[in-house]
Amino acid sequence: MDIIIRQEKNEDNNEVYHVVQKAFEKADYSDHDEHNLIKRLRTSAKFIPELSLVAEYDNEIVGHILFTEIKVGDQTLIALAPVAVLPELQSKGIGKLLITEGHNIAKQLGYKGAVVLGHDKYYPKFGYTKASQYGIEAPFEVSDDNFMAVELVNGGLSDVHGVVEYAKEFFEK
Repeated sequence: MDIIIRQEKNEDNNEVYHVVQKAFEKADYSDHDEHNLIKRLRTSAKFIPELSLVAEYDNEIVGHILFTEIKVGDQTLIALAPVAVLPELQSKGIGKLLITEGHNIAKQLGYKGAVVLGHDKYYPKFGYTKASQYGIEAPFEVSDDNFMAVELVNGGLSDVHGVVEYAKEFFEK
């Protein structure tokens, strides 16, 4: 499979909307609103265009990932949410390509760490561990196993402690 990972463009918005909607349609742990969340986050002050990436296969968008800025104490980090791949192409490494490229770009942009609320069997493959180990807390009730963080640079989270402040758009409907 020849997958191209690139920055999302405005003209990709509708295709991304449908990919994300399809990806989460049958997901067990989802509010099934991820496609609308992305629309809201694109207008947020916390939106980082360089970290809104698409995966292309045969000139069609088959995956998407978004990282937005968050605050933890006086530090600025990023949150991964969501990552989506069309159901028929899941488990083929596309999500891995999106996450890896997102982390690489985030490092180049100077971000030291990322958090994710996600599957505790999937994200540890990318270095994510319990956020509580770094003193990072979620602003809502969530299992410690599913709220994770990763250092994008060595020691990147050593001086980060507190409750995550997400973009307000995460809590709107």
